[in-house]
Amino acid sequence: MRILLLGSGGREHALAWKLSQSVWTNPLYIAPGNPGTAQCGVNVDLNLSDFDAIGKFCVYERIEMVIVGPEEPLVNGLYDYFKANEDLKSIYFIGPSKEGAQLEGSKAFAKAFMKRHNIPTAGYREFTTDNYEEGIKYLENHPLPIVLKADGLAAGKGVVICQSHLEAIAEFELMIQRAKFGEASKKVVVEDFLTGIELSVFVLTDGKSYLLLPEAKDYKRIGEGDTGLMTGGMGAVSPVPIATPGFMYKVEERIIRPTVNGLHKEGIEYTGFIFFGLINVNGDPYVIEYNCRMGDPETEVVIPRLENDLVGLCVAATQKELHLVKIQADPRSAATVVAVSRGYPAGYHKGFEITGLTDNYGRQTQIFHAGTKEESGNIVTNGGRVLCITSFGETIEEAVNTSLDVLQYVSYDGITYRSDIGYEFIAK
Repeated sequence: MRILLLGSGGREHALAWKLSQSVWTNPLYIAPGNPGTAQCGVNVDLNLSDFDAIGKFCVYERIEMVIVGPEEPLVNGLYDYFKANEDLKSIYFIGPSKEGAQLEGSKAFAKAFMKRHNIPTAGYREFTTDNYEEGIKYLENHPLPIVLKADGLAAGKGVVICQSHLEAIAEFELMIQRAKFGEASKKVVVEDFLTGIELSVFVLTDGKSYLLLPEAKDYKRIGEGDTGLMTGGMGAVSPVPIATPGFMYKVEERIIRPTVNGLHKEGIEYTGFIFFGLINVNGDPYVIEYNCRMGDPETEVVIPRLENDLVGLCVAATQKELHLVKIQADPRSAATVVAVSRGYPAGYHKGFEITGLTDNYGRQTQIFHAGTKEESGNIVTNGGRVLCITSFGETIEEAVNTSLDVLQYVSYDGITYRSDIGYEFIAK
C-alpha cells in the first residue's frame, strides 16, 4: 500500500517507524519529515498548508492512504478537501473532517459538545470582546486558581493557570484585547480548576466503533518536579498505574462511548485518532481537553507498546471494521525522555551538531527525532524539542533509567532534559 504520512516531529517519527514495519507498506512517504523519518521511508518537501500540492503529490504517486500527524491540516479542512476532489476522494484518510477536528480547534465547541452529551468536564464560561466587561466581573468573583484557555489552536501554549484574580484579569486582557495568542484567543474559555492526576487516553475510531489504545502520562513543565514554564512535553510514560480496570471502565462508559456516539448521532465524519486529555479527581475521570490526533510525546511510548500492525488498524478504520479487531499491547513499561534546546520553551538557538545518534543502544531503546535536520552530512538541532529517547523496562523506573543512561552518550550544545519523568510512580 502506498502511504503518505504528514508531519515532521517526534510523533511522526514514531508513526513512521511503526508503519515501516507493516507488511502492507510499500512505499512510505513522509512530508516533510525529518532525518529520523528518512530512515523509515522517503521524505517529501511538502508544505502542510498547501493542500493543492499535497493533492497533486497523491495523484502523481498514486497514494492509497493518507495519515495526518499534526492537528493544523485537519482543523483547516484537509479531509474535506480530499473528499470534495474527484481524484482524491477514494484515498483512505486517517483524520477527521473539519467539523470533527473542532474538538481540538475550538475549546468552546468541545465544551458545548461535552455539555450536549453529558460528558464530565470542568464548569466553564466563554468570553469575547462582546462580553469582555462581563468576563472581568466573572473573574473577580471566581474561586482560585482560575484556568484561562485560548479557544483556538495555540501550539499547546494557550492555557494559563492563574493563582490570583489580578493575574487572571491581566491574562484575560492580554488574550482578548492584545491578541496574546493571535486569532486563537479572540475567544477565551474560563474553566474551573480541577485537582487530580492527569493522563492521556487514545482511541482509533471509524466513526461508530473504536479501539482503546495504551494510555500514557506526559510531563509538560520544563523543570524537575513539574516546575517552570509549560512546554510541548518533556517526557511520557505508559502504562499509567492510576489507569486501573475500574477507572478505565468509568472512562469508557462516561467519556469515550458518549463521545464516539455523539459524533455519530450528530453526523460528524470522524475516522482517526481521538486524544482524551483526562484528569482523575478522587477516582472519577473528567475531560480537560480533546485533541483530534495522537499526542506528542505520548505517541513515542504508546506506539512502541502497540503490537498490532498499524496499517492494518488504519485500513480497518476506513472500512468501519474496528469492531472485528482486538488491541494487543506490550505489557512492559515504556518511558520517553525529551531532550530540548537550551532556553526552551522561550528563546533558543538552532544548528548545533548532535553526536551519539547510533543504533548501538540495544533493542530496549529507540531514539525518535523531533526537531532535527541534516546539514553538510551532520544531524543538527532544528527546534525546541530535539530528540525523544524511548526505552522499555519491567518497571517505569527501569525504563526511565535506561533512557537516562542513553542520554549520557547523546550530546549537543545546550542539551537539556528532565531526569524525573514518571517520578510519582517511582518508589522513593
